[in-house]
Amino acid sequence: MTAEAALHPEYITDADGRRKAVVLPIEEYESLVEDLADLAVLAERSGEPTISHQDVINELRRDGLLPD
Repeated sequence: MTAEAALHPEYITDADGRRKAVVLPIEEYESLVEDLADLAVLAERSGEPTISHQDVINELRRDGLLPD
């Protein structure tokens, strides 16, 4: 889900009007679940060593996956 995407929640309230639950369109719910899974992977891998963009380019060229 992008920052521009807006949620369209509908609230279920109790007799006093207090919000007790929320209903989202399925597409918005699935997008939120996907984002949550992506964030979990990011958190899980945050301590791993990184590689520079140029090193990735060089490696792809060396492997023949990018033209010189």
